Amino acid sequence: MEVWVIWLIVGGVLLIAEMFSLTFYMLWLALGALVAMIVALIAPTLFVLQAIAGVLAAVLLTIFTKPITRHFRASRGFKDAVDQLVGKKGVVIEPIEPGQNGIVKVGNDLWSATASEDLLKHDEVIVLRRGNTILEVEKWRGE
Repeated sequence: MEVWVIWLIVGGVLLIAEMFSLTFYMLWLALGALVAMIVALIAPTLFVLQAIAGVLAAVLLTIFTKPITRHFRASRGFKDAVDQLVGKKGVVIEPIEPGQNGIVKVGNDLWSATASEDLLKHDEVIVLRRGNTILEVEKWRGE
C-alpha cells in the first residue's frame, strides 16, 4: 500500500472521530494528516518529512484558531448545542449504576451518562449537567 493512502485513511478516521467529539482538535490532526498525504504524493520515500509537515500543520492550526474559537464561544448569543441538553428528558438505554457509565437517549442522540442512583433500562431521566462527552442525569420524577 502506498504511503499517501495510509495518510488519507488516518485523516479520514480522525475526521470521523471529530464528528463524535466536537472538539476541533481532531479536525486539525485530520488536516495535518492530509498535509502529510500531499507531501507523500510529492516525496513518497521521505516519511520523516511527511510526518513533520503533518505535525507542523496541526500545531499551527491549533495555535492560530484557538483565539478565534474562544472568541466565537464567548460571543453574545452563542449557545453550544450540547449545552442545550441540560433540562431535557431522556430514556436509559443501558442501565446506570453510581460510579459506572450507562447510555441514555436524549432526542435522537445516544450519550454516555452517569447518575448518583441506580437507573434501569427504559427509566426516564432528566439531564442535570454535561461534561465533554458524558451527561449527568437523574431519574425524572414528573412535573
